[in-house]
Amino acid sequence: MPPERRRRMKLDRRTGAKPKRKPGMRPDWKAGAGPGGPPQKPAPSSQRKPPARPSAAAAAIAVAAAEEERRLRQRNRLRLEEDKPAVERCLEELVFGDVENDEDALLRRLRGPRVQEHEDSGDSEVENEAKGNFPPQKKPVWVDEEDEDEEIFQHAMGGVPAWAETTKRKTSSDDESEEDEDDLLQRTGNFISTSTSLPRGILKMKNCQHANAERPTVARISSVQFHPGAQIVMVAGLDNAVSLFQVDGKTNPKIQSIYLERFPIFKACFSANGEEVLATSTHSKVLYVYDMLAGKLIPVHQVRGLKEKIVRSFEVSPDGSFLLINGIAGYLHLLAMKTKELIGSMKINGRVAASTFSSDSKKVYASSGDGEVYVWDVNSRKCLNRFVDEGSLYGLSIATSRNGQYVACGSNCGVVNIYNQDSCLQETNPKPIKAIMNLVTGVTSLTFNPTTEILAIASEKMKEAVRLVHLPSCTVFSNFPVIKNKNISHVHTMDFSPRSGYFALGNEKGKALMYRLHHYSDF
Repeated sequence: MPPERRRRMKLDRRTGAKPKRKPGMRPDWKAGAGPGGPPQKPAPSSQRKPPARPSAAAAAIAVAAAEEERRLRQRNRLRLEEDKPAVERCLEELVFGDVENDEDALLRRLRGPRVQEHEDSGDSEVENEAKGNFPPQKKPVWVDEEDEDEEIFQHAMGGVPAWAETTKRKTSSDDESEEDEDDLLQRTGNFISTSTSLPRGILKMKNCQHANAERPTVARISSVQFHPGAQIVMVAGLDNAVSLFQVDGKTNPKIQSIYLERFPIFKACFSANGEEVLATSTHSKVLYVYDMLAGKLIPVHQVRGLKEKIVRSFEVSPDGSFLLINGIAGYLHLLAMKTKELIGSMKINGRVAASTFSSDSKKVYASSGDGEVYVWDVNSRKCLNRFVDEGSLYGLSIATSRNGQYVACGSNCGVVNIYNQDSCLQETNPKPIKAIMNLVTGVTSLTFNPTTEILAIASEKMKEAVRLVHLPSCTVFSNFPVIKNKNISHVHTMDFSPRSGYFALGNEKGKALMYRLHHYSDF
């Protein structure tokens, strides 16, 4: 030990002062086993070296080296990924992280392939010109960043699959199509639901709950008719009541019943728009009009110029403009549907057995008691033609098809002649396309279905006397009615639903029987 140091230590022992440590030296206990362990002798001064302080130049060199190493790694990584698709590189960075840790840069790169794909597209000049003709899309006022990022990620995954795009389009169009669908449901009678023609031979059908099961009656059912625009059926009879039922094929819940005092109903019918119900009685000249929207019952006691003492049989034109009343002594009276005022009258020889409008409401067909059929022009009220119904002694019923193709005439002998409508307008002795001879008593009811594929024929004179005729083959379906069941009895009225999904008939026992026709998918 140098002499100077030895003297300082001696001086310190005398004074009790602790020797001063140079900066950078640690206390002895830190150099030993610890504050609780045995003390260790300090290392000789010649072996203790203070830690070297890095200079500014050395720090700069280290930073530069690290930056150079990072740059080399980045360059090597880019070389390795040159052959990878842009989408794959973006996915790796999205999953494993980007070395740049820059989300904005990643999003810009994800957008890059989309822009590049648009710029490098191989569209022809004509296609590009066509694309340029489209008006520029409006910029949205507000954009959801999460939605935008999700769209970008979907593009990186290869785009949205076709099925998802289809579902998205369907979902977005649901709201737009709701109004169109509501409008469609209001006009169900104008549309045909079948995708293929009805096969002949066997008609697939099943029995449903009676339409009027929730309001049973024993009185004869005189009218059954489906509403033209809603899933409702009307049942009216000699018990003075008109009832409306919701059609579901299971319970058919009752909606409303209207009771007319001392008014046994001969016929009840919806107006063409379905807003009114018209009803006549067996022994009254009053015509009742029930306003379904207002819930009011309006009696029409007298029609000016109409001298009929009893008003029974009537027809409503398909376009809803006219009301035709069959009078006595061969008269037919044409009324305005809206005002119920008389427009004019037409007269045939003999009595009026039955009448109907053509599908376009421009002509009236009237069957007389002497076996002749008259065709009248509605606007001029002039007779256009008069022909003999082949083999008929006197007519009982007449019907026209909705497509304007057929005229069916039912006679007292049980024969139904099906004519081409054009021949009825031009010939005095037209030949029927087919004579249906499956009934042996007078044909009192004829009804075409809306698709003109079925003609229902019936006679109220005999039980189970009802048949369904296939068109255009003019052959009878062999499985209806099921004779052994004998639950149909005497048929007085028949109707098809607006899209032929249901067929209903009313009998003298007060039952409105209903059937589901499986070929037709809609009501």
